[in-house]
Amino acid sequence: MMKIEHILCPTDLSPESDAALRYAIALARTYDAKLLVCCCVEPSPFMDMAARASLSRRLETALRPHTGVAHCPPTGIETVILEGDPENAIPKLAAERRIDLIVMRSRRRPVAAALLGSTAEAICRTAPCPVLVTHPQEQEWVGLTSCEIDLRRILVAHDFSNDSELALKYALSLAQEYQAELHVLHVMPVMLIPATSPLTLEKDFQRVTRLLRQAVPDEARLWCQVRQIIKSGQPYREILAYAEEHQIDLICMGVHGAGFSMRALFGSNADRVLRQSPCPVLIARPLKPAISAAA
Repeated sequence: MMKIEHILCPTDLSPESDAALRYAIALARTYDAKLLVCCCVEPSPFMDMAARASLSRRLETALRPHTGVAHCPPTGIETVILEGDPENAIPKLAAERRIDLIVMRSRRRPVAAALLGSTAEAICRTAPCPVLVTHPQEQEWVGLTSCEIDLRRILVAHDFSNDSELALKYALSLAQEYQAELHVLHVMPVMLIPATSPLTLEKDFQRVTRLLRQAVPDEARLWCQVRQIIKSGQPYREILAYAEEHQIDLICMGVHGAGFSMRALFGSNADRVLRQSPCPVLIARPLKPAISAAA
């Protein structure tokens, strides 16, 4: 099982942003992890002790619906007020506090606005740990009132890179914890298919099937149902279509270093899945628990 001892949940204190608190609290309870809830505000000379105290009270009010008498809250919850740009301040806080998982909300953005990116996407680029991103109007797997977790189907987008191997490890741990189905999907780029002979295609298909089988440890098949799927086409479209068709609860995927590059005007596959996913998305990143003050 993956080790999660510290979870960070940023919120801007809006009802939509606070929805991520349900997931953060539920996961902190499952893994007996400490939960750090932060609110990031712009630096201001008027941010005195009274203003900070008011923000702290608002944070506690946002937490109350998920930690009341009818719930089983995590053992430790801390709130903190950050000053600065969220895209820089949140990853820095995550590194300083040795956070193992960031849980946050992303708003559905219109196409024109999506070209400018979002706070969640920006944090996924630089976070020193995995990031779980939830969206409004999506497949839910944490109870609205009880914070009970009902995670049944997990999809891993696997391209045999180190990033996707990391995503698979997180998915395997979650599948084991919640006895969920594990769907491992590989998408063969469609542009390579017309120039490939049927015999070569058959060999490629067999090779990918074998590699997918080897990627999942044999013991995992003892405690969860594993499905291996091979598709051809544009990766993000196939990932989204499969998640929609099979009512996937969580998509796990890795991102290459250049995966979020501004060179890709319309975004990478990870960008598009993150924006359009019908369920929460876990962006797997290697843990980097410490940074220097200069960094």
